[in-house]
Amino acid sequence: MNQTEKLRSLLRGPKILAAPGAPDSLSARLVEQAGFEAVYMTGFGATAARLGTPDIGLLTQTEMTEHARNMTRAVSIPVIADADTGYGGPSNIHRTVREYIQAGVAAIHLEDQVAPKRCGQMAGVKLMERDEAFLRLKVALEARGNDDLVVIGRTDALQAMGADEAITRAKYYQDAGVDLVFVDGIKKISEVEAVAKAVTGPKVVSIVDGNETVALKASDLQEMGFTVVFYALTTLLSATRAMADALANLRDTGAPEGGPAKHSYADFCDIVDLRFHQNLDEKFGR
Repeated sequence: MNQTEKLRSLLRGPKILAAPGAPDSLSARLVEQAGFEAVYMTGFGATAARLGTPDIGLLTQTEMTEHARNMTRAVSIPVIADADTGYGGPSNIHRTVREYIQAGVAAIHLEDQVAPKRCGQMAGVKLMERDEAFLRLKVALEARGNDDLVVIGRTDALQAMGADEAITRAKYYQDAGVDLVFVDGIKKISEVEAVAKAVTGPKVVSIVDGNETVALKASDLQEMGFTVVFYALTTLLSATRAMADALANLRDTGAPEGGPAKHSYADFCDIVDLRFHQNLDEKFGR
């Protein structure tokens, strides 16, 4: 069973699929080792990890697909990847889909912002017309051919134009034939409930640390009818806080002792599977 088949099997299951976000391959390993069955390659996290900048459309298609390829090599669970706006016109979208398939991802989502895009939680999001977004999703569906990549239609209309437009767009994108729809930019529990009530069929919700939706458990979201939940920033925000605290302690005390809890060197070697490579060297090295 390949990763797309594995993901489709999970999507057909009775439980909501929780996919924590991973900004890089190392954090993707941690997601898998924690027992999650899928991982979300967040564009917000990828941009931060690679460039140290905000998610405002700075990463190119080739950078994102390279990032995805490294992540799929690092884990054995399906990777659901952010594909932004598809990085151009119909031919660019076609190439984007083919590149992500070759990278080994199980699913991508495409959004309806105009370039340069930005994180759906930010102010100032600008949208393309519904019909244009619809046709761009149709291109993606045609481009996947027989490879059966899971295609998610994402709308960022919620913060830009309100819940009614976001729900209208989600339903319209379902008509294009996408596998799931995703209303991004949700910040309130009432917005989660509104989308759940109005949008039937397979759908994604993203729970972002720092807003009130973190009070909702995966079981709550499952009862509302969501198929997949992303926890896009949990690993990234936890890691940067821990690193900042460790560095502050080092600066103030002059020694690494103390500060936040850390993995041991041996623990870290287990995370990156050093033993596998040592075994190779012992068996084949000279």
